[in-house]
Amino acid sequence: MPRPTGRWHFVETPRSNPVQGVIKSYDPATSDGIVVSDTDLAEYDLAPGAIEGSVFRMLRQGQRVKFELDSQGLATSLSLGSESDMGTPAFLAHAEPVPET
Repeated sequence: MPRPTGRWHFVETPRSNPVQGVIKSYDPATSDGIVVSDTDLAEYDLAPGAIEGSVFRMLRQGQRVKFELDSQGLATSLSLGSESDMGTPAFLAHAEPVPET
């Protein structure tokens, strides 16, 4: 298939929808870290200030988060991720009461 010519060209743009992933690493001293996307296992560096304004004060390895990518492809706007077996935010409305023993 020939490549488009003329004024048309294709540019990959950063994701603007929230992506869910897992924290691979995080250094609380420098706030440097890496998050791995659930969908394609791509690794993204955390943007400076990625947890500012969120519920997070630090992140732990394996923690599930939702994030967006900024114009430089860095993970930003972190929020709590969801796990059906842990009753995190997306599943609280559907949680069943635990029977008393």
